[in-house]
Amino acid sequence: MTVEDLLYSFPMQQYLNLLRHVLENGVQKDDRTGTGTLSVFGYQMRFNLQEGFPLLTTKKLSTRAIFQELLWFLKGDTNVKSLQEVQVTIWDEWATAEQTAKFGRLEGDLGPVYGHQWRNFGATRNPDGTYQKNGVDQIARLIDGIKNNPDSRRHIITGWNPKEADQVALPPCHTLFQFYVSQPSAGLRPALSCQLYQRSGDTFLGVPFNIASYSLLTHMIAQVCDLQVGEFVHTLGDVHLYLNHLEQAKEQLTREPRPLPQLKLNPAVKAIDWFKYEDIEILNYDPQSAIKAPIAV
Repeated sequence: MTVEDLLYSFPMQQYLNLLRHVLENGVQKDDRTGTGTLSVFGYQMRFNLQEGFPLLTTKKLSTRAIFQELLWFLKGDTNVKSLQEVQVTIWDEWATAEQTAKFGRLEGDLGPVYGHQWRNFGATRNPDGTYQKNGVDQIARLIDGIKNNPDSRRHIITGWNPKEADQVALPPCHTLFQFYVSQPSAGLRPALSCQLYQRSGDTFLGVPFNIASYSLLTHMIAQVCDLQVGEFVHTLGDVHLYLNHLEQAKEQLTREPRPLPQLKLNPAVKAIDWFKYEDIEILNYDPQSAIKAPIAV
């Protein structure tokens, strides 16, 4: 089997190639958490969303956490309470009283993280730390642009606001993403593709999550814009393995990838804010067992 055959049959082999690349070529660097990393700068993967949903099969991922987090972003929510209510705890380490007190916020209030930047970018901050609803709803503007000016080169959302990046415990890692509408082939609808630029990628824990989340977002926006899906292109800046993830990465590289599952969205949903967790379903997901690793805070 050639490399091309392998990538066609098992698209997530690209992710395993990234793991191997960091292990073999990474340089040791210090980091904010004090854990230490092996790091490389600059890497890109491409996933054809027509071939299946790019959910890692060499270890089990929590689809509940992936889907609920994305819906939380899309609501513009920045408090972990609503995530905890649906049994998702992936943001809890940054929402402790100790962490939030550094920024003058109450426990659970993460401040201007993704949901705020996506749905209320540049809003005026009130003295009590809340925000007025006078910012830019980048998601709504994006969808309007895709529907009404599909050839525009400005289908861009930024999660990075320099004025607010130092007001949160964890500034946005996935910083900017852009959508592209292809011209249709004969008898087919135009296709929607997305490219993410991620300034910092936790290769073992975070990157598989990010691939699935942005692929799901591309499917959701394509549906509400009456488009088919194209590619998800993942471009990474500082892509790293924490030094306490190296053995887990090596274990994962001993495993063979399996065929991708399929994503099924409720076709009745015609607006991005209508999506609920029950409208998203993964079919034929057959992953290997989970591999536990500590998160660096």
